[in-house]
Amino acid sequence: MHDNPNVAPVRAEGARVVPDGHPRRVGPAWFLLLAAVSLHTACSFTPAPSVPEPVAEVPGSFMGSALAGDHRAREWWKGFDDPVLNGVIDSVLVSNLDLAEAVARVQEARARAGIARAGLFPALRASASATDQNTPANAGFGEQFRKLVGGEDGEVPGGLEFPERLEFTTWSLGADFAWELDFWGRARNDAAAAGAQYLATESDYHAARIGVLATAIATYFEIVDLRRRTALARELVEVLLEREELTGSRYERGLVTSFELYQVRLDLRNTQAGLPQLETALTDAEGRLAVLLGGYRARVDAMLPDSLAPASLADPVAAGVPADLLLQRPDVRAAGRRLDAARFTIGARRAELLPSLSLSGTIGVQSSTADGLFNADQWFRNLLGNLTAPIFQGGRIRNNITLAHARFNQLAAAYGRTVLTAVHEVEAALAALANEGRRHAYLTSQREEAQASLDLQSERYVSGIAGYTDYLDALRTLLNVESTLAGAGRDLALARLAVHRALGGDWTAGPESVEGPRMVPAEGSGRPADPAETKTQGSK
Repeated sequence: MHDNPNVAPVRAEGARVVPDGHPRRVGPAWFLLLAAVSLHTACSFTPAPSVPEPVAEVPGSFMGSALAGDHRAREWWKGFDDPVLNGVIDSVLVSNLDLAEAVARVQEARARAGIARAGLFPALRASASATDQNTPANAGFGEQFRKLVGGEDGEVPGGLEFPERLEFTTWSLGADFAWELDFWGRARNDAAAAGAQYLATESDYHAARIGVLATAIATYFEIVDLRRRTALARELVEVLLEREELTGSRYERGLVTSFELYQVRLDLRNTQAGLPQLETALTDAEGRLAVLLGGYRARVDAMLPDSLAPASLADPVAAGVPADLLLQRPDVRAAGRRLDAARFTIGARRAELLPSLSLSGTIGVQSSTADGLFNADQWFRNLLGNLTAPIFQGGRIRNNITLAHARFNQLAAAYGRTVLTAVHEVEAALAALANEGRRHAYLTSQREEAQASLDLQSERYVSGIAGYTDYLDALRTLLNVESTLAGAGRDLALARLAVHRALGGDWTAGPESVEGPRMVPAEGSGRPADPAETKTQGSK
């Protein structure tokens, strides 16, 4: 238990509270003063903010980062210069059902934080009642009163006649209140924990938005690649069919061996067999994009034109420094805020070891007639102070504290692991982008060579130097290279997507507003402390 020299122990004296060492009686008006100063004199049992070791030792730069400068995440895909892709993203932000679900979770967490914060304030309730009581005077209270006044024989002195029945009518209007003074910070810490959980859920929404947009972009580039490769495969089938016909004619004339004919037919069947797989994959990709758009495949068919050709971006991405991830990546922010919520929960559970003081009462007017309710002289009040302290709970409170510490340690490890994973993902994505850029450059050069070879064979065929089969073989090579290059373009786009996703940040302003009031300020600040900020601030 924590001893605060500024707060004297208290003991109960009837319905009044008297600090030890101060024998004077406390009037009802002092309850309001106690309530006013309680928020300022309350001590907190919340542990000081701490930084997990992986967070404190975050490196100063990313390995493999070739470009200095701050990361700019906002609408980075517009560099592909593809209006169709831009339209897809706009539609996903409006119609995606995963985002709608995430927004609802944020609203739920915000409401929970508001409920927890309500415990900091008095509960006020208006009341109105009308009571009409008619009972026999020789039973219950009437009989006891008659015996009290007239003795055992019930004779009323002075010759007064005792009524045979007692009738009472009471009208009342009042305001009830109840308030538990938060001397030890239990309610404040519970509210702060709920506020931190709300902020974590808000960060979860931003993580979900990045995830949905990243999936939509990846699916779009998958569709671009599959459409291009399907078209090239169909064109290659036509070339191989013509090649088979010519080879068969030459075989019949004894100009080529059966092995060459079988090889051409094998290439043809292999290409034909791969075409249905490409068409199936394309149908699946378009269906997945339709789900992301919150609709059916017909919507994708209406949105995407037949020809899709976004530009390839091979230039490096400015990644900033690893410390930026603590605020840029929403999953890291969420992990830090959940750690802070666990820290506040420890303070709340510790406070349950100490006595609690609650105030309650009613203030209003009361009269035997309805008209009397408007007479100010008919006012009444009823104030009550209640002091309770735990004595024996079978270890419940201690185990709750142990549970809170265990939860805090789990989240501290999870926070550190999240930061380590974030740094690793950025470095791996930067390396992949650089390597995919080099691969795409090599394949682009290979395509130029294949095109030059096709042009040469075309000239040789026109000049009568080479046969038509040589031209077809060069064309087949070019189509194969273009198919490989299309896949490389997709891989390059996905590598760039992985870099931006790993770096986090606000990709768009977002059509939905999940911003709300910061629920409960941490000590000495205007909002719950973010553990990520303690990287530079240290323990408070």
